[in-house]
Amino acid sequence: MEGRSVRVRQAKDLLFTGFCLMVTLLALFFLVAIIWSLVRLGLPGINLRLFIAPTPPPGSIGGLSNAIIGSVIITLIAILLAAPIGILIATYLVEFSRKNQFSKVIRFTNDILLSAPSIVMGLFIYALLVKPLGHFSGFAGAIALMMIAIPIITRTTEDILYLVSPLLRESALALGIPRWRVTFSIIYKSALQGIITGILLSLARVMGETAPLLFTSLNNQFTSFNIGHPMASLPIVIYRFAMSPYKNWQHLAWEGALLITVVILAINLFARYLAAKKA
Repeated sequence: MEGRSVRVRQAKDLLFTGFCLMVTLLALFFLVAIIWSLVRLGLPGINLRLFIAPTPPPGSIGGLSNAIIGSVIITLIAILLAAPIGILIATYLVEFSRKNQFSKVIRFTNDILLSAPSIVMGLFIYALLVKPLGHFSGFAGAIALMMIAIPIITRTTEDILYLVSPLLRESALALGIPRWRVTFSIIYKSALQGIITGILLSLARVMGETAPLLFTSLNNQFTSFNIGHPMASLPIVIYRFAMSPYKNWQHLAWEGALLITVVILAINLFARYLAAKKA
């Protein structure tokens, strides 16, 4: 009887293992299929023209320079604004307010923002900035992406700060060092690689966002450095060109999709490298 029970458990274990393996292979199949499609359709068009020529009219030859420049500007502004805010929120939660009710409210709000659809952020910034000002702008797009990046940076930084040894804090405070100096000179220094990893992960997340930019920065056919006016961005251009009936636009959409995928993959790999190095 006991031998039969063992065989039943082994059979169940084998079935479950096989099911997990099959689901994993299915997921990998779709991932490989997507990457293969991007490489097959996007790689032939990757050349210098893609980076120096602006988006063309239908039927003409062009590139994605205005979209690349716009994406870099909007994303950098978003991260430069989000990083200090997210780090300071996490610092407050870990170093100054671990267990009070206000910290619980902040964590709950941060969890909601983490799971909120990005289009909600875009609509919120549209109502807050775009509609009152009467026009779309790259700055509004950066603020929308900032709202997405802040909760990611807050959560990752909070987790990293919790990993810093309490002995470092206690030893420094026992020597009479002010808490703010302990935080900036000791805690941040110990957690620096982890904090940078969180910032890179948020950067990879916001780079591919399309929905918030539809309601904020919109698009611009020309290269623009003015964040007070509409700006082109890779996600928006990919969306527009992929939906168009023009072959040259469709080719540019595939090339842009491959480009943004490679950049996001590189950022993620670098973030994982930093995390592994820290461990």
